[in-house]
Amino acid sequence: MQKVWVSLLAGLCLGLVFFCSAEEGLEFPNFDGKDRVLDINERNYRKALKRYDLLCLFYHEPLPANKGLQKQFQMTELVLELTAQVLENKDIGFGMVDSEKDAKVAKKLGLEEVGSLYVFKDERVIEFDGELSADTLVEFLLDVLEDPVEMINSAMELLAFERMEEDIRLIGYFKGEDSYFKAFQKASERFQPYIKFFATFDKSVAKHLSLKMNEVNFYEPFMEEPAILPGRPLSEMDIVEFVNQHRRPQETELKASNQSEEDDMDGIHIVAFAEEEDPDGYEFLEILKDVARENTNNPELSIVWIDPDDFPLLTTYWEKTFKLDLFRPQIGVVNVTDADSVWLDMSNDEDLPTAEELEDWIEDVLSGRVNTEDDDESADEKEDHGDTEDSEEGHDPDDDDDD
Repeated sequence: MQKVWVSLLAGLCLGLVFFCSAEEGLEFPNFDGKDRVLDINERNYRKALKRYDLLCLFYHEPLPANKGLQKQFQMTELVLELTAQVLENKDIGFGMVDSEKDAKVAKKLGLEEVGSLYVFKDERVIEFDGELSADTLVEFLLDVLEDPVEMINSAMELLAFERMEEDIRLIGYFKGEDSYFKAFQKASERFQPYIKFFATFDKSVAKHLSLKMNEVNFYEPFMEEPAILPGRPLSEMDIVEFVNQHRRPQETELKASNQSEEDDMDGIHIVAFAEEEDPDGYEFLEILKDVARENTNNPELSIVWIDPDDFPLLTTYWEKTFKLDLFRPQIGVVNVTDADSVWLDMSNDEDLPTAEELEDWIEDVLSGRVNTEDDDESADEKEDHGDTEDSEEGHDPDDDDDD
């Protein structure tokens, strides 16, 4: 999905950051010109790994000869420089690894995908596949710096946890930092920061969440009731296997930081555009949530929700590509390989579709009665029809008489 919809957003956003002028105080940071990003090679990579709590490495192809590609490379480098400047006091190192010049280092570090950003923390390697912009990268790295398990110890923290309906999250109840909690903690490290893990040692919190000792609950986005992980106590691998089997939710929001989750899916998606702050958008999202809850046990259903307000530089691109008005809610089927799409007719200005109407349409999608090839077939039929008419127009009746 990222390959189809995200182009040079990072560079455009960065340009706005670098060249805006603001008064002292709550301004955007401006790049100060100081080089902080290291050229990682065989001589310094071990030292860099030991020196920083986090080491963020961009694995890239050699500097291209093409001027346009050179500008893209420079913008990527500037994103890293600005991020390094903002996080200068956080003990995070930044570096770049050339895929040809430093091929041996890349092999030792396990860098495989050119154009990817790898974060080294302790003995773990976390690949960042989100939008490569300074603000998104800063948020991601700050999340990685945090402990992988967040503790819930009070009513206010519990309230905040319950309001996180847009995220996949797990919470476990443990006696203390015993072996069962440590297994939960080790499992959380495998998914940080993409999936949030919480724990409590507090009986009142556990009672509110109907959690038993050493029990773990798994919450999908927008689902009111959690799934309970089977078995007590749970090992690290029990938790990891359950999350891997259930991590694809019925409805999830596409954000700048989670596009890697969408890249892992197959090529066909049900995509919904809706502005959460807009009354119609909010109503449509509530309908979508009802549909998702009703189909929580359907492994084939996954809806990607996009709030156009979160991607202002892509809105006109999406409107042009999909021929939509994104000032109104929309839902359709998208093939991200070729951007073919079919959209539910929502031209009625008065009423949004009901949950039942949406379910009927989704059933048609899942059964194949609605698919992205429909437009191609219609276009081919029109083209064939046009060719036939041209042929008939070019046919001279006198030629038949001559025969």
